[in-house]
Amino acid sequence: MIPRLRYTLGVAVILSGIIGASLGLYRLVLDADFQLHDGFMQVSMIGLFGFLLLLILRYFALLWFSYLNFLDGGPEESFRCPLVSVLVPAYNEGAVIEGSIRSLLELDYPNYEILVIDDGSSDDTYRRARVYEGNHGDVEVRVIHKENGGKANALNTGIRAARGSLVLCMDGDSALAPGTLRRAVRHFVNPAVGAVAGNVKVVNRGNVWSTLQALEYIEGLNMVRNAQAFFRVVNIVPGPIGMFRRSALLRMGGYEPDTFAEDCDLTLRLLADGWQICYEPASIAYTEAPEQLLDLLKQRYRWTRGILQAIRKHRIRLIDPRTSCSLSFSLWYMIFEGILWPVTNVFANVLFVLVALLYGTTLPLVIWWAQLTVLDLAAALYCVVLEKESLRLVPYAVLYRAFFSLVIDVAKVLATFEEMLNLHMDWGKLDRIGRI
Repeated sequence: MIPRLRYTLGVAVILSGIIGASLGLYRLVLDADFQLHDGFMQVSMIGLFGFLLLLILRYFALLWFSYLNFLDGGPEESFRCPLVSVLVPAYNEGAVIEGSIRSLLELDYPNYEILVIDDGSSDDTYRRARVYEGNHGDVEVRVIHKENGGKANALNTGIRAARGSLVLCMDGDSALAPGTLRRAVRHFVNPAVGAVAGNVKVVNRGNVWSTLQALEYIEGLNMVRNAQAFFRVVNIVPGPIGMFRRSALLRMGGYEPDTFAEDCDLTLRLLADGWQICYEPASIAYTEAPEQLLDLLKQRYRWTRGILQAIRKHRIRLIDPRTSCSLSFSLWYMIFEGILWPVTNVFANVLFVLVALLYGTTLPLVIWWAQLTVLDLAAALYCVVLEKESLRLVPYAVLYRAFFSLVIDVAKVLATFEEMLNLHMDWGKLDRIGRI
């Protein structure tokens, strides 16, 4: 059976399973023999199960457009190999910087340079990076030392010093797959493309927390980017790997340091300027995920507040009729994912626990959890097969829904309240173990 036909049948089976399971679950709701006498409870239950229908449509749309983008395949590999400047901003990345540079020296691309920007590290990052400074065959490694000014400032320093017409921005704790540059460069044959988002994968999968993040990156992040890429409106070019036209970056004035999600803010500004943004699943950055719960919560706290700050910067575009439909939709979708969905999930779990205590039935909670688990299992299976990942990740979708997503959503809700109150927040840099 040819690959595309096999994938077509697989997608059809998965979507049929989602619809079938959903109808079965709602049949349970209709046949339920309990009555809620409280008006607030009744309205809330109806609203929450209506929200589940919206989630089914969301998963359906993401799977379908992700699949269409997969069938499209993108442009053919270009024979032109323009100079690419790989920027590696680093602050106290001594444990991982050497592994990151070594991975860059093994890239399968004939025309690139490496710029390591040490952002005033207080550890041995600069000393370790300097070991690799100089020419390595056709690849030149340059190491720039500057006073600490934050990641955005470090990247802007690299953009100004870059010699390539294309710039790849990454994190100092990441390593790139060998074919990353070749696969990303081909999209820039289209002069309307301003940036290409890469595929971020978790390299450390030694405990439950990091393995669940590996699944989350594949299902929760890459599936969305794959669907958005069908319309060339990816709304976040991830920090660990993103390739840009240098001219577009200079036109935008580079990164701005006024949010904790400078990558999201820059992506939205590029979309607002009319650039198309693609996704390349074969351009892979391997990153070290937090292995402890507290570190994970710190990371998601920063991500959430940073994305909300970026949305707030662009809030006028939510209702401005002059804003393109794609950008406006992207912003509203970010509000849905970043605020509405986490708040609803936390509220639903609290409400259903109250229903169990007051009415002696756990059926609504079971239905809510079972429906979302069905959706997660279907999406996980599709994404794991599409990315040729290990099928052993799929069962983790049950744990993902059982507790991981709720823990993350609670952190998002708390971060949202703190952002609304404009409470002070530090960057909260994670200490790296050195898995790269």
